[in-house]
Amino acid sequence: MTEKVITLEDLELVGFLGVENSNIKEVAAAFPQSKIISRGNEIIIRGSLPEIVRIHEILESLIQHYQKYGKISKEQVQSYLILEKNPATETSVHLKEEDDVLLYGTKGVVIKVKTPNQQKMVEAAAKNDIVFAVGPAGTGKTYTAVAIAVKALKNKEVKKIIITRPAVEAGENLGFLPGDLKEKIDPYLRPIYDALDDMIQPEKLKYFIENRVIEIAPLAYMRGRTLNNAFILLDEAQNTTPMQMKMFLTRMGMYSKVIITGDKTQVDLPSKVKSGLAEAGRILGNIKGIAFVELDGKDVVRHRLVRDIIMAYEKSEAEK
Repeated sequence: MTEKVITLEDLELVGFLGVENSNIKEVAAAFPQSKIISRGNEIIIRGSLPEIVRIHEILESLIQHYQKYGKISKEQVQSYLILEKNPATETSVHLKEEDDVLLYGTKGVVIKVKTPNQQKMVEAAAKNDIVFAVGPAGTGKTYTAVAIAVKALKNKEVKKIIITRPAVEAGENLGFLPGDLKEKIDPYLRPIYDALDDMIQPEKLKYFIENRVIEIAPLAYMRGRTLNNAFILLDEAQNTTPMQMKMFLTRMGMYSKVIITGDKTQVDLPSKVKSGLAEAGRILGNIKGIAFVELDGKDVVRHRLVRDIIMAYEKSEAEK
């Protein structure tokens, strides 16, 4: 009898193994001549070499599925077992119906695009290395951008995520706020943390941040760096100056992707300072590999009144 040990790394064990190891028991039931034991973060397979190879391939497929979607059900385990017995089968419905899901978040949250323009963001990011997503508050541009980046990290398309915002004082003075710089800046980055909380398990998110797999920092911290093999997000880009925008864009290194989000109607810069976001649209509009996606009031995914408020302000601005 041969033995094979598989070590489970960077997986939430209960989510992968199932309640009371139900997912592993499902695999074991399909191979009664072999023995599959779950012990801590290890799975031990004992049996004949041909069956061990087959079981190992199924478990590897399940691991890849879990890393991509963040969950796996008994029905999906059964689909992989059917697929292993007959690779040409078309009965793996449970695998195919996941294709429109951006990713699975925490607490069973399914994260999908909610509007056509959010879908354009996803498609633009797949085809281009730099994407500008511009639109009013509540259109989900930041949330969608974070989801695209997290999906790329889970799929091992990049090694890290870097998320940054300009620390512009929107009617407040940072110098008068209590605490050190991190404590002063964190409130401005709170929407980013909220999005990440929805998408990554707390223990794993803590690990990623502590080990700089995910880095969240003010824009000033980007100066002088070259960011390779990373998904880089710039949020609230309307509050960058043209020089800051140029500095940020030129940080991009090899095998990296960038999404810039912003709202041209909410510029908090001094009145005589141009917005780097507006300038970038004028200067970079014809460069191949850079895409621009416009979101509008129809994309608002907050309270119904938010859409009405945006429409009213747009009408007022047009009448001036």
